[in-house]
Amino acid sequence: MSLRYDCSTDSTRADGLGAAALAVRRGELVVLPTDTVYGIGADAFNPDAVDSLLGAKGRDRAMPSPVLVASPDALHDLVADFPKQGWALVEAFWPGGLTLVARHLPSLTWDLGETNGTVAVRMPSHPVALALLSETGPMAVSSANLTGRPSPQDCDAAQGMLGDSVSVYLDGGPTEAAVASSIVDLTGPAPVLKRAGAISARALRGVVPDLLET
Repeated sequence: MSLRYDCSTDSTRADGLGAAALAVRRGELVVLPTDTVYGIGADAFNPDAVDSLLGAKGRDRAMPSPVLVASPDALHDLVADFPKQGWALVEAFWPGGLTLVARHLPSLTWDLGETNGTVAVRMPSHPVALALLSETGPMAVSSANLTGRPSPQDCDAAQGMLGDSVSVYLDGGPTEAAVASSIVDLTGPAPVLKRAGAISARALRGVVPDLLET
């Protein structure tokens, strides 16, 4: 039986964050609001939990989960050879709707799916998401929908699709927009916009003029 917490008041939000953090540590799944859409999350360093996340969505390993972090400082423990353009984008758009793809440190023992040695990282701006990430550390988080269905903007929609596969639902009210994050790949000689989303190509190019588009 899933638990659901209304995060609109301080007391219920604290209870919900505590329950969600415990669930993540137990290897269970949680749903949380972000600044783009609701996400389904798990401990990024628990392969069984990440596998459960992909299974709950009906998603295979060929579509690995992104990772959310509470601070840009987390990048130092996750990625290798992060370029200057990446730090410029972080400074300009984090926290916010920008996901950055980089090479992850070879020493990391996680299994996010078929990543080919890369990881897609984002720092969201939603206070509930940041509070949870501050407790748990990096989380594998994907949109809280069944594959092929619309990404949810509220907790009801997420729970209607995912049901009891999720242990804890954090209801932070409707999200600001249904637009997913923009994705920029930093693994090549020049940054490449892989998905246009919350941050426009024009805004991104104002920070990294050599941005390419696929």
